[in-house]
Amino acid sequence: MEQEPKKITLELKINGEKREVVVTQDETLLSTLRNELYLTGAKPGCYNGDCGACTVLVDNKPMKSCIMLAVEAANTPITTIEGLKNAPIQKAFIEEFAFQCGFCTPGFIMNCHGLCLNKPNAKEEDIREWLSSNICRCTSYEEIEKAVKKTLSLYRSEAVTE
Repeated sequence: MEQEPKKITLELKINGEKREVVVTQDETLLSTLRNELYLTGAKPGCYNGDCGACTVLVDNKPMKSCIMLAVEAANTPITTIEGLKNAPIQKAFIEEFAFQCGFCTPGFIMNCHGLCLNKPNAKEEDIREWLSSNICRCTSYEEIEKAVKKTLSLYRSEAVTE
């Protein structure tokens, strides 16, 4: 007879809020976000870390939530697309038409936001390297690169004025 997986209570810090969830030890962060917390911006794509549709920021670093266990994220700041609240990268994606169907867009935005936070002086090759971790089948990456460059220039100009 197969045993039921053990459930544990976790405290997650999601979008600036502490949230308590009950999960099994083998539950992914993606599953927890979508099914327990009803944060559905991170999308289930490949379920093996290849496509990036499920990207969230964990301690301000892009992480593919389909291959991270929820227990690994306990007590670490997590930001989902729902937590960005009109970040400059979102505005740039709209202005540069950097999306088509929108399925992969939250993952791209989270990855690009992470790039802007972690590497505000990113060069062309840095941008391409970071974008290579996400897949879009609907649009060219040119518009996404333009959105990232626009946002990076904004971050740089803000750093100069501070």
